[in-house]
Amino acid sequence: MPAPYSYDLRCKAIAAVKNGERKVDVCRMLNISRNTLHLWIAREESTGDCQAITHYQQGARHKITDWERFREFAQEHGGKTQAQMAKLWGDNVTQQNISDALKKLGLSRKKTYGYRERDETQRQAFIERLQTKHPHQIVYVDEAGIDNRADYPYGYCPIGQRFYDLKSGKRTERVSFIAALKERQLFAPMTFEGSCNRLLFEAWLQQSLLPQLHPGDIIVIDNASFHHGQSIEEIVAEAGCEIWYLPSYSPDLNKIERWWFVLKNWMKQRWDEFDTFRDCVDAAFKECTNIFP
Repeated sequence: MPAPYSYDLRCKAIAAVKNGERKVDVCRMLNISRNTLHLWIAREESTGDCQAITHYQQGARHKITDWERFREFAQEHGGKTQAQMAKLWGDNVTQQNISDALKKLGLSRKKTYGYRERDETQRQAFIERLQTKHPHQIVYVDEAGIDNRADYPYGYCPIGQRFYDLKSGKRTERVSFIAALKERQLFAPMTFEGSCNRLLFEAWLQQSLLPQLHPGDIIVIDNASFHHGQSIEEIVAEAGCEIWYLPSYSPDLNKIERWWFVLKNWMKQRWDEFDTFRDCVDAAFKECTNIFP
């Protein structure tokens, strides 16, 4: 960063003081502060020159300098607090040192959960099995639900303050939905009150989903008990399709899960625009993009 005052100006100010000019008059004449003039004179007396300091440390002086090691460390221990990370790192680093290092590497504080009970060998085998099929053959299916207590969790307000709002403390209504995802497009949606069961799933499968599939398509779905049964396998086989069940504790392998987040956020923002809770859920499947009947 260049000095705010030229070297000639500095020399001129110091020379004026040495020639008997009052400091206050010099400051007024050159439009500088008395503190600035004092610092110039002190520097000239201690070093023999009033030149501005250059190449000085800018920003935080990091105690952590091995950035590749720290990146690997953060990946391994990113689920811990900064204080815990500082203790594990050692070298007398503080929580602030850890915070500065994380910021320098552009690492943010986000966390996604999986299940400890999942079997990584089964998951990898399933992923490799999916890769043997073309993406247009894979159809992800899932059910989800939402109740009237859900609310959009964001609100604008001054920095350092919280946005306060009210929501119901009682669950009076829950609406569930089922749909399929193929090549980033949701289709065959159905909404219903209550929870899904085998009869409802079979009816949706036979009347809504399978008529829109092609022979060779693969239905990917979780291991819920009502998804299993000889009649279901027969219905799918008659359509020339297959049904593959996800490994246990592996909902993240079902790509439709991400769309539920989009749809639920749409609903949470618009409760008050509809006469009933059910109308809002139905509208989400009609008005959101990339959703087809």
